[in-house]
Amino acid sequence: MDADPSHDEVAVTGRRQLADSHDVIQVRGARENNLADISLDIPKRRLTVFTGVSGSGKSSLVFGTIAAESQRLINETYTAFIQSFMPSLGRPDVDALHNLSAAIVVDQERMGVNSRSTVGTATDAYTMLRILFSRLGTPHVGTSGAFSFNLPEGMCPECEGLGKVSTIDVDEVVDVNLSLREGAIRVPGFGAETWYVQTYVNSGFFDPDTKLKDFSREEWADLLNRPNTKVRIGTTNVTYEGLMVRVRRLFLGKERESMQPHIRAFVDRAVEFARCPACEGTRLNPAALSARIDGRNIAECSAMQINDLADFVRGIGDEFAGPLLANLRNTLDSLVGIGLGYLSLDRESATLSGGEAQRVKMVRHLGSSLTDVTYVFDEPTIGLHPHDIERMNNLLVLLRDKGNTVLVVEHKPETIQIADHVVDLGPGAGDSGGQVCFSGDVAGLRASGTLTGRYLDHRVTLREKVREPRGQLSITGATLHNLRDVSVDLPLGVLTVVTGVAGSGKSSLIHGSLGGRDDVVVADQSPIRGSRRSNPATYTGLLDPIRTAFAKANGVKAALFSANSEGACSTCKGIGLVYTDLAMMAGVASVCEECEGKRFTPKVLTYQLRGRNISEVHAMSVAEAHDFFSSGQAHAILRRLNDVGLGYVHLGQPLTTLSGGERQRLKLAIHMAEKAATYVLDEPTTGLHLADVDQLLALLDRLVEEGNTVIVIEHHQAVMAHADWLIDLGPGAGHDGGRIVFTGTPADLVATGDSLTAQHLRTYVGHPAPATAGRA
Repeated sequence: MDADPSHDEVAVTGRRQLADSHDVIQVRGARENNLADISLDIPKRRLTVFTGVSGSGKSSLVFGTIAAESQRLINETYTAFIQSFMPSLGRPDVDALHNLSAAIVVDQERMGVNSRSTVGTATDAYTMLRILFSRLGTPHVGTSGAFSFNLPEGMCPECEGLGKVSTIDVDEVVDVNLSLREGAIRVPGFGAETWYVQTYVNSGFFDPDTKLKDFSREEWADLLNRPNTKVRIGTTNVTYEGLMVRVRRLFLGKERESMQPHIRAFVDRAVEFARCPACEGTRLNPAALSARIDGRNIAECSAMQINDLADFVRGIGDEFAGPLLANLRNTLDSLVGIGLGYLSLDRESATLSGGEAQRVKMVRHLGSSLTDVTYVFDEPTIGLHPHDIERMNNLLVLLRDKGNTVLVVEHKPETIQIADHVVDLGPGAGDSGGQVCFSGDVAGLRASGTLTGRYLDHRVTLREKVREPRGQLSITGATLHNLRDVSVDLPLGVLTVVTGVAGSGKSSLIHGSLGGRDDVVVADQSPIRGSRRSNPATYTGLLDPIRTAFAKANGVKAALFSANSEGACSTCKGIGLVYTDLAMMAGVASVCEECEGKRFTPKVLTYQLRGRNISEVHAMSVAEAHDFFSSGQAHAILRRLNDVGLGYVHLGQPLTTLSGGERQRLKLAIHMAEKAATYVLDEPTTGLHLADVDQLLALLDRLVEEGNTVIVIEHHQAVMAHADWLIDLGPGAGHDGGRIVFTGTPADLVATGDSLTAQHLRTYVGHPAPATAGRA
């Protein structure tokens, strides 16, 4: 009979079990959004990829549960006063999360809209460059602050470090044929009865009933440009400010993307921006520009392509600045290694695409000394050519090997295949998803029989017969950005795919040449704007025929069935949630007790359409509503939403809860209603599962077969293989790109091409390399 284990053995076993349990993130009872009360263990200090169809719950688990709780717990360590200045983070709907480490989310959100933020400032590369010039630049002009365009000692005094100056069109600001009292001021928010305008009317500097065209020179100066002056209106002392001074302060101090649409439209009409003549757009003052290293000043270094700047910095030999030079070289080499060598340090952060922004953030973390951190990535391969995906994979592995936990939401098989662990969610989307279909290694996924497992090695074959074009659309002499006087013919009536590495000039060629044409519909990746009231039904115009149908069936007016109008619950104002400000503590949102989240008054909810009230229709999925509204305009809109694979999305689902792929397809569904001969789609596979790509290809075929021309900017090899015609740009990025390296059928590219695209497409379709590849 075996002896009982000793106390020491029990203790050792207990410690080992405890250590093992600490090597996994334990998720218990996760129910955020559509997650179906799931529990699983995720290994720490490993690379885990989360897969599944769009809407299966990947983001709800990774971002909405794990990352959200980690960040909320960190925020709770701060005082209530500090928390009042931080974003309000609600507790995720989960029973328990154990062994979380600090989570850093590296997502595709644009990097702010501050025009003072550049690639250089965002990565600290410009900070290192400033220190380098303060030490080695000749003549010596001061500390590193003397080279900062964000500090008074370094900025150009004319443009205050922005690199551009603005002029305002007076005719867009005022109507000279009217008096102030008649509403001469045309600025948004400056109505005749507003306090702003009353300040001018009662200032005493001019007659408010005189038409502006009859003002004297002095009165014009007072109206438009008088500096701040104390005036007395009635019994109140107020500050008078010239109209142009006030417009500059109120509108030009804000970034365009943060403005409300009507303000943005006014600024676009009234304001013209031009390169600052004093600094020629460099943002810096003459002293900063006078210092040089090896013949170049700091502005010239910042304007260089990063791969060229990396070579330049490698040529600087100085023992005194050795460690600084090494750090700067590492940062620049990381940017090149991640496929961003075509950018420059002076590129404004706000102009980067979502994928570029994510990669810039990633470089920032690669140089961090932190370990045992959880890094969370949202489809880091978006916008990447297959050649660049290899580089991205190497960096993900590098982050893991530093001792970090790396969680990646991803669809690309190239990234799934490097995972240490895979979590596959599904089996479907929305209410049909939210379950863990598989958790294990890649080999296990392949053998699992899940949708992802079955499609992991799925390949789209080349067309046996390509469609014949019925004409051509010519682009001649395109020179936008890095394009080198490009001329190319786009075939009409077929599916054309434009490809090439990131930064090769694809978007510059297509959007720059075709954007704005009346017969061209562009569905790009620009964000959807809307408030927290916005949902697929409001965004697509679906609610208009639905409200009309309810009104007709019940003999009442349609406005009653709008959550923004008469029928809205008075307590929550039709939002369904009540937001409570807790002063120093984080605010909370709770379901409205009056309407129980239904958004409408009890009276409105008594009106029905074929047994359903308006709130119940809002709760329908697109597929359910498609069957419910069997004809008319509503049916047509719902059919298009179904066609783009959004059948699982609910009509009243806030737009803020949709993934990037879902938002992209929502826009495509709207554009499909427009009568256009040419569609331009920008990476429509964004956010699509491997299985969904086949559905997208069928949709593109249908658009072509209906008589349209479809032009797709895309990196996905499945879309390339399915094309009738390919246009490949390159051969590299930035000034190494901007040229047409191939035009022809995919079969021709595979058989004879020698570009990076040819190499990867050849591997994808399993075609042997040609003995001599020379066609370009």
